[in-house]
Amino acid sequence: MTRAFVAGVGMTPFGKSGAGGPAYPALVAEAVGAALADAGIGYHAVQRAAVGYVFQPSAAGQRALYDVGLTGIPVVNTSNNCATGSTALLLAREWVEGGLSDVVLAVGFEQMTKEALSGDGAGAVSTIDRHLGVMLPRHGMADAPMTAQFFGHAAAEHMRRHGTTPEQLASVAVKNHEHSTRNPLAQFQEPYSLERVLGDQPVHGPLTRSQCSPVSDGAAAAVVVSERVVRDRGLTAQAVEIVAQSLVTDTASSFDSDSMIDVVGAPMTQRAAADVFNRAGIGIDDVDVIELHDCFSINEIISYEALGLCPEGKGGALVESRATTYGGRWVVNPSGGLISKGHPLGATGLAQCAELTWQLRGEAGERQVPGARWGLAHNLGLGGACVVTLYGAPRRGPVTRGRQP
Repeated sequence: MTRAFVAGVGMTPFGKSGAGGPAYPALVAEAVGAALADAGIGYHAVQRAAVGYVFQPSAAGQRALYDVGLTGIPVVNTSNNCATGSTALLLAREWVEGGLSDVVLAVGFEQMTKEALSGDGAGAVSTIDRHLGVMLPRHGMADAPMTAQFFGHAAAEHMRRHGTTPEQLASVAVKNHEHSTRNPLAQFQEPYSLERVLGDQPVHGPLTRSQCSPVSDGAAAAVVVSERVVRDRGLTAQAVEIVAQSLVTDTASSFDSDSMIDVVGAPMTQRAAADVFNRAGIGIDDVDVIELHDCFSINEIISYEALGLCPEGKGGALVESRATTYGGRWVVNPSGGLISKGHPLGATGLAQCAELTWQLRGEAGERQVPGARWGLAHNLGLGGACVVTLYGAPRRGPVTRGRQP
């Protein structure tokens, strides 16, 4: 089995384009064009494409790429809720590692509306009916976005069980908004004080608006290639290896208790991370930089614990200690994360890939994590799916067998 490398990445600025803004094919063309230019590879060399989105119509992946080129390649459309972008990347990696293709595109995009985020609770069968089966008998239904209710209840549970404070929850948003001041592609690029986050408009439970990812538009892309292409095209110094990757879905453990922390994906994160570290032969202490799925501030805290950055219940103290920002043990969400960089659902996982590729190449500018060698991405979707991906920094010599030193 060959190894898979990210040879080029690209993304659009994230934000709300509004009426009259670019349509999704234009967003995709911008991101794909940047990724191909980064790799130094023309679209004619691409053999397959995996395209992820959530809210666009069926076969939107073909239409998204037709303005880039009409070459007749297989285009596979994929949707895994918020984990869609990383799922497209996983397909691309598997095609390369399996020897089916040498040059593959992974693309994710979204144009979002508030109506699309209102929830999936209506109808005879819902994709989140198991989740609702835990929430509704205990908490009922409120007039708030469905996902905000799930994570708001998870935040309240974490506070009851572990003593997590509103200030610790808000500290996640303060950190990520500060990080995004260094990211010209982020939706928000100004710092938020603790007082501003705590005093913002309430959304659900202890969560305020500044602690929730916004409605966003955008696209991101990665060119995934085989080690033969890395060698033959002289890409060794820029090719970031996908060292290990795992996609898991819910098991009974997500729903067999009354824990909303389990409902929002902590068991999936734990399983996916354990699988990745077992395959790679390293642990979380070896990782330098992390792009983590902070759709709500509480999910960053929950995910610290599930990924192994700290023991269960200590995530609030961890962010408060500044261990997850510059000068700390890890830098988590140097891009600004979903809260501040933005969260166009289909693009998020590939935007994480782009950020970690730039970090591991040493190309992240003012937000560069010094000496970053290992990067971890965590992309979570309720419904449910979790993808955890470990990336290794480029070698500075010829591609050889074996993992990164």
